[in-house]
Amino acid sequence: MPLLRVAVAAAVRAGTRNWARWVSGGASSPSLSIWRRKKEMGKEGLLVAKELKRLRSDPVRLDRFIRSSVSRLLKSDLVAVLAEFQRQNQVFLCMKLYDIVRKEIWYRPDMFFYRDMLMMLARNKRVEEAKRVWDDLKAEEVLFDQHTFGDIIRAFLDSGLPSEAMDIYEEMRQSPEPPLSLPFRVILKGLIPYPELREKVKDDFLEIFPDMIIYDPPEDLFEDHDQHKDGDDKNIIASS
Repeated sequence: MPLLRVAVAAAVRAGTRNWARWVSGGASSPSLSIWRRKKEMGKEGLLVAKELKRLRSDPVRLDRFIRSSVSRLLKSDLVAVLAEFQRQNQVFLCMKLYDIVRKEIWYRPDMFFYRDMLMMLARNKRVEEAKRVWDDLKAEEVLFDQHTFGDIIRAFLDSGLPSEAMDIYEEMRQSPEPPLSLPFRVILKGLIPYPELREKVKDDFLEIFPDMIIYDPPEDLFEDHDQHKDGDDKNIIASS
């Protein structure tokens, strides 16, 4: 009996280790993702962030500093510095750190990592960088959930990038994740300035959720947007 208890205990320990190893590989799990945790920057991270901002206009010295100092940062500091630069809309430095993070030995593809990058790039209307990040996440087979899709699409719409938003919407429609009504409503609200695109998404919504109702905004909202757009166009012509 003692031998049996020892064998059972050993099997349980081995199984626990294997389970923990499997869970740690689930990089996009909300409960485990380092990109969802509170990001507190240590002293070394603060110094590196300050120096990166100082050297950003000097490519040679910046690359030298990245090789000598940024590469030695603790994971927590590197994550925190990137998050702070995203908050500050430091696009150039974010892309530098984005490349560094993806080369780290601890890096695992993570939808929250990519979500934060895309949201920041959308805010700053950086289409080329967003396409590059999207290509990277596709190559790494990162799968967004429906709520994340909705948030990213809305970010592009709110920044006046409907074409890019609709490209991501098509990716959302092809996702193996089951559709949810709330992300569609988030997108539909963002599409109010784009009535033709909104009708397309509305048709998709009603096809998927035939028992649900969509309340359309008053028509004068569309008219106000068109008048505002015409006014902007006239201002551009007058100033040219």
